[in-house]
Amino acid sequence: MDMTTRYLGLTLEHPVVASASPLSGTLDGIRRLEDAGAAAVVLPSLFEERIQREREAMQGLSEVGAESHAEVPGGYFPSASLETIGIGGEETLELIRRARESCDIPVIPSLNGTTARGWTHYAKLMQQAGAPAIELNIYYVAADLDESGQQVEDRVVGILEMVQSEVSVPVAVKLGPFFSAPGHMVRRLVETGAGGLVLFNRFYQPEIDLQAMRALPTLDLSTSAEARLPLRWVGILHGHVDGAAIAATTGVQGAEDVMKFILAGADVVMTASALLRYGPAHMKTLVTGLRAFLEVGGYETVDQARGALSHKAIGDTAAYERANYLQVLDSFRTADFHP
Repeated sequence: MDMTTRYLGLTLEHPVVASASPLSGTLDGIRRLEDAGAAAVVLPSLFEERIQREREAMQGLSEVGAESHAEVPGGYFPSASLETIGIGGEETLELIRRARESCDIPVIPSLNGTTARGWTHYAKLMQQAGAPAIELNIYYVAADLDESGQQVEDRVVGILEMVQSEVSVPVAVKLGPFFSAPGHMVRRLVETGAGGLVLFNRFYQPEIDLQAMRALPTLDLSTSAEARLPLRWVGILHGHVDGAAIAATTGVQGAEDVMKFILAGADVVMTASALLRYGPAHMKTLVTGLRAFLEVGGYETVDQARGALSHKAIGDTAAYERANYLQVLDSFRTADFHP
């Protein structure tokens, strides 16, 4: 079974990639993921705010960093996530260097910043350290009521343009799903030169602590049910973003989820929650399971399966979505539910 996959100009042994998590924050963790069979590894995001805090710790820049995102005051922007734990600027650059020397699989750094200097400066340093590609993790919640949808799109495109002007390696953009027209947003990014789209960034939602009477950032591992949103958009976009690869992420727990994303049209499938939940060895389960699904389906290569059930392969996207919507509604009848 040939599962060779191309992503961001890189040739991967198969399409299953370990996305950013604490597991990929150390060289030992990266080696464990490689030994378990990961085709590539994404490093935890390097945040511009973290660099600022390292430089001016104890001077209150953590509060400034939160405000710079135009988030709701009081903690609605998470102070920590799967991708922000325990790794700083020089640590990231050194990890890139050491991983390039020690590992046989691509190790892709992830960058998250809010200003021109933050993005462009560290993207250049990452390339100089040996990064084969860069992932831009655009974790931005448009909570400013005076900011229009057009302005939000322009912000994202502007960030990509700044980075592209500084580096020559392929750049993937990790997006959230909350755009009025996600397809148009993706097209703008591809036209700007994005080498890949990572769909979707999973925003961490606030919880209300009734005892403390305050909002708290929360972090829950994803489940397979959450794969449906990126599954839809991977299926819609496959075949319409020539020149850019599609990486599916969120909700990947088992080999079934990987196979579904491949059939929808994903070039690579990323997971972090499953590896945190079951351990790095689960990567082998995902890869072995994908191979089994491909063999049962009669495919000789993963490319033959990729996009076989995309919206382009099935037919008119709009009609398909509308028919699906009505069919689902009709399938739920009051008589089917019992108190």
